[in-house]
Amino acid sequence: MNVLMTGSSGLIGTALTSFLEHQGHPVRRLLRTQTVETNAASCSWNPVDGSITMGAFEGIDAVVHLAGENIAGGRWTAARKDRIRESRVTGTRRLCEAVAALEFPPPVLVAASAIGFYGDRGKDELNESSALGAGFLPEICQAWESATAPAQNRGVRVIFLRIGIVLSQKGGALSQMLPPFKLGVGGVLGSGDQQMSWITIDDLLAVTLLSLTDDSIRGPVNAVTPYPVTNREFTKTLGSVLRRPTVLPVPAFAVRLLFGEMADALLLASTRVVPAVLRASKFEFMHPHLDSALQHVLNKPGKHSRR
Repeated sequence: MNVLMTGSSGLIGTALTSFLEHQGHPVRRLLRTQTVETNAASCSWNPVDGSITMGAFEGIDAVVHLAGENIAGGRWTAARKDRIRESRVTGTRRLCEAVAALEFPPPVLVAASAIGFYGDRGKDELNESSALGAGFLPEICQAWESATAPAQNRGVRVIFLRIGIVLSQKGGALSQMLPPFKLGVGGVLGSGDQQMSWITIDDLLAVTLLSLTDDSIRGPVNAVTPYPVTNREFTKTLGSVLRRPTVLPVPAFAVRLLFGEMADALLLASTRVVPAVLRASKFEFMHPHLDSALQHVLNKPGKHSRR
């Protein structure tokens, strides 16, 4: 397949570009106008007004849409919320309008979403048919997914990858956790009972490829392993893999003081998500269990309990 990709310079996009090209699928990068690189494998677009380089879709068999403001990139001020909404919702709608306007649109579009769709749901087990949660993050995720309507109405097979916590040394949540844990000052956040749904970067790449190639898959896909853990279990396992103590908890009030509204939505929220669609498709995870996943991601061989 010839794949057109937005967000190719981010954590997932960088890894996915390399992965797809290694699998024999050329990637054309669709870059924001102000950051465009002049080479044969890139084109420019403006997510706000929808303008796209002429010929960007020529010969394209699939679109992967990952672009958008980093939701966890800072406190959720009013201005930041507006940037998140515009980049993710407006950008998605503009891209899908461009796809819908093509005489021969590509047959498949995979768009990033997030398990934030479900909100803070305690211990409830959530699959792709579970209801929308409450709050800013679920609202954004719903609008983000709904913005693909122009492509869906044109007959394009659209998949929303509701991505959990991505485990990678090269960025994302885990890379931010590592410095305090390596110093031996890592600990549970709040009560430690909140559920964490996660996936390794390697499994996420494989899920994306499956979504692109399996015609039976469409709509929401929970990109998480079948084995969510509590924050306490995650903390204990990460400390064990790093061989560091994890005895310094961070109270909920301190997390809220540091991160504001984002603390309750991302760090203290409990979201127990299972990958029902992937189970039905017989997808085989390379790293379904947290201990072996962290050993792989952090290059730390050893034997730990399967938690």
